[in-house]
Amino acid sequence: MNVNRTEDQGAAMIMVVAVGAVVAMLMTLLVTVSVNGTKQASTDANWNAALAAAYAGVDEYQSRLSADTSYYRYGNPASSFSSTSSVSLPPATDPNLAFGVGAGGTWATLAGSDDRAQFRYEVDNSKYPTTGRIRIRSTGKVGQATRTVVADLKQEGFIDFLYFTDYEVQDPALAGSTNANCFSDAARTRLKYAWESRPTSGCNDISFGESDETKGPVHSNDTIRACGSRFTGTVTTAKPTTPFYRNVNASNVACGAAVFTLSGYPAFSGGVIGMPATNAQLKKETRTDLLIEVPRPGCLYTGPTQFEFFDNGTVNIKSPFTKSTRIGNAAATAGSTPPECGIISQLQSPAGATIPVIDNNVLYVQNVPAVSGDVNHWPAATNPAGFTCVSSGDSGKRGWSLGTGGSRSGYPADVRISAMTTHTEVAPSSTTYGCRAGDVFVKGRFNGAVTLAAENFVFVVGDLTYVDNQDDILGLIGNNAVWVWNPRRSNGDNILPDDRTIEAAILSVAHTFQVQNYDKGGRQGTLTVKGAIAQKYRGPVGTGNSAGIVTGYAKNYVYDTRFKLQAPPKFLSPVTTTYGVTSWIESAAVWNPDGSAR
Repeated sequence: MNVNRTEDQGAAMIMVVAVGAVVAMLMTLLVTVSVNGTKQASTDANWNAALAAAYAGVDEYQSRLSADTSYYRYGNPASSFSSTSSVSLPPATDPNLAFGVGAGGTWATLAGSDDRAQFRYEVDNSKYPTTGRIRIRSTGKVGQATRTVVADLKQEGFIDFLYFTDYEVQDPALAGSTNANCFSDAARTRLKYAWESRPTSGCNDISFGESDETKGPVHSNDTIRACGSRFTGTVTTAKPTTPFYRNVNASNVACGAAVFTLSGYPAFSGGVIGMPATNAQLKKETRTDLLIEVPRPGCLYTGPTQFEFFDNGTVNIKSPFTKSTRIGNAAATAGSTPPECGIISQLQSPAGATIPVIDNNVLYVQNVPAVSGDVNHWPAATNPAGFTCVSSGDSGKRGWSLGTGGSRSGYPADVRISAMTTHTEVAPSSTTYGCRAGDVFVKGRFNGAVTLAAENFVFVVGDLTYVDNQDDILGLIGNNAVWVWNPRRSNGDNILPDDRTIEAAILSVAHTFQVQNYDKGGRQGTLTVKGAIAQKYRGPVGTGNSAGIVTGYAKNYVYDTRFKLQAPPKFLSPVTTTYGVTSWIESAAVWNPDGSAR
């Protein structure tokens, strides 16, 4: 059979073939776009995940520091980022895969990522001894994407607060006997906190008064008591239930409620911030045998030691019992006398040794050692030349003097009223001015960066101020009380003029920050502290009533905001602490996915 075909039929066939080709091309294009889009989406996801892994590396390092506050010592010395630091790899029994460097180096795997996300980090601890700051460079890796962040970390500690106390009561060692119900045990080894049902009277509680204004963050592990006081910063407490402070005189119209200028405060802190038992670890900073922990030792002084700082960056030191200013082992059976800590013959003399302030380090004053093998030991019946143990003239209280006549220095003070009359200071405590105690006596114009620590008391015997409020930084740490020296003459008069200023971070590990004779001698103006105060027990600085201060000082406490970012050299931290991030920045990735350097 013959079939007739028209020209249109041939054209239709061509159209069908052409359309089919276009559809095929579109399908191929769609498949290509879909595949490429999937690859791009995967790449974007890896890129974002790599940054998250880098942040996770910082978090993981923070957790290690919280578990072991000495972990800042560890890192990989082969890293260029750590070239100015003194780091070493952790013990083989506790390896850290995140310390890997280079193509052959290891990576730590991020938990919960199905082994897809990894990180490694490098540590710069070169600023830790001087500022308490650690810098970490963390690189995250997911697939073929790597990203790097750099973070600054700082311990969250006592100097995060203008005013820190463990207990809102007067030091039991200074206040005398207290009610047995104030303590948590029969041996009276630990006070109760007020929120643990401590009695509301009979425990020597101390309150913030109407004339008190704290200009900075405040924390107490105890219940804060206040009477018309003003708080212009954050206020936190370990008291777990409301109300978070106690208005001690709410029924007295002359004593109104405390003023908290920031909304939401006072508030619960989350728990007790524990204090270290002693400041003894700072003595390690004067050892010459700990090359990794203490690459640059500080200076050790023995027995009562006086420090007077000067504008030009020097300090005069009188330390008659000092024989060695550094020790060579834990037993102190070896020692050395570097000139930078003072020439021994000068330290022992009434004139003292004047030396440049040893910058970014620790000056530690210890009790005269009782162990005969110690390089700074003195037999019980032997004293340095010119050193005399004396009675203060008040109920047999003891003190000491160095030199005689016009060269005499020491405590208690002899104050000459006229050419013919001398009134001797009345020492306020039988434990004050021990002839062999590791006491610090300090005053002056401070220029440098130092932590000054005492095995016993710290006495601030005059104004103590910075030459440069931006560059100078001072820590004062007493194992026992930190005293504001406020002597009285035996005729009842005050020795020092009104008003005092102290610029420093102050810590009393086991006792208190307190003014001598705070309850005697009438009003003495204002005690200004610019810095931070941390203490186990509240220390009174004056007495008052609804009309104002009656004796002693009114408070003017102002927080040194630099302490949020840095600390005095090797300043003590709580027994458990965390590290906060003070700054973040993303940098160019430093490692390729295969671990090699970019």
